[in-house]
Amino acid sequence: MTNATQIDETKLNTIIGQAVADIGGTATAALVSIGDKLGLYKSLYAGGPSTPPELADSTGISERYLRHWLVNQAASGYVDYDPGTGRYSLSPEQAMVFADDDSLAAMVGGFGLLMSIAKDEAKIAEAIREGRGFPWGEHDPGLFTGTARFFKPGYMGNIAQGWIPALDGIQSRLEQGGMVADVGCGYGVSTIVMAQAYPKSRFFGFDNHPESIEAARQAAREAGVSDRVTFEVASAQDFPGLDYDLVAYFDALHDMGDPDGAARHAREVVKAGGSVMLVEPMAGDRVEDNFNPVGRIYSAASVLICTPHAIAEGGRALGTIATDTELKAVFDGAGFGQFRRATETMTNRVFEAKA
Repeated sequence: MTNATQIDETKLNTIIGQAVADIGGTATAALVSIGDKLGLYKSLYAGGPSTPPELADSTGISERYLRHWLVNQAASGYVDYDPGTGRYSLSPEQAMVFADDDSLAAMVGGFGLLMSIAKDEAKIAEAIREGRGFPWGEHDPGLFTGTARFFKPGYMGNIAQGWIPALDGIQSRLEQGGMVADVGCGYGVSTIVMAQAYPKSRFFGFDNHPESIEAARQAAREAGVSDRVTFEVASAQDFPGLDYDLVAYFDALHDMGDPDGAARHAREVVKAGGSVMLVEPMAGDRVEDNFNPVGRIYSAASVLICTPHAIAEGGRALGTIATDTELKAVFDGAGFGQFRRATETMTNRVFEAKA
């Protein structure tokens, strides 16, 4: 037992307060996911300020559940409450985060992603105990849809607006009609965003998860870009094609068991003067640089998702908080003469590699 005389009460209470906040946040994440699945945010925003009985009438959901769901959401700052009228509402800003899937601020997918991971917690814990991996494809399917929804706003708001323009000469190639490989494309969100921005170019999305490729094909049909987008099941080390103007990895290289092999293959298939674009989570060169909300999310994702998959593929695990130096070493070893951080956002680093 710790000697009570050694305890700093202020420090102890700070830690307890953080733990209480995290427990509340974890519980709230489940209610956000439920609210999304039941359409509660969209209904509340469309119907305007509502009492629990009024929201129950418009949604068909029991008032007994809604009453406490709304209290939780108001306590979290996710909905507003007017004590004078007893009505709850969503502000335009709250609606952008919770009620509009096409908003550049949409965050609901992240909550669904977390709930899917919770379902796999026991399996992941056992994999960690035994030192073995846990493949992407063995996760609860909610991880796949949640990941696509979570990353979509960032891709919509940054790929054509800032990331590709930051590369050396690539935007003009794509505007005129180039060829792009999107490696580790998942549900094809990034591939489709590029195809919509650069209609004269051809895009090829590759992933080793068949179910994701099928979902990507369906998404391309729904987006009306199937004429210039092709999705195939293939690994990062042997995907087909040559003379790509751009080979892109969107939040994917750190998941791979053989990132060195992926970089070598990219070197083989990229056209002279073309580029490799590597989008990776924001991370610092020093451990303590990651002690912030973004680092907290990504380091957790590394333990729960990314590192287990890389280990399952039998290789080393870069993980989500790989340093710039570690990433540069991968591309230097593959024969790229240039590697630089081209641009960044609050949550991502964007690198360019050229032969």
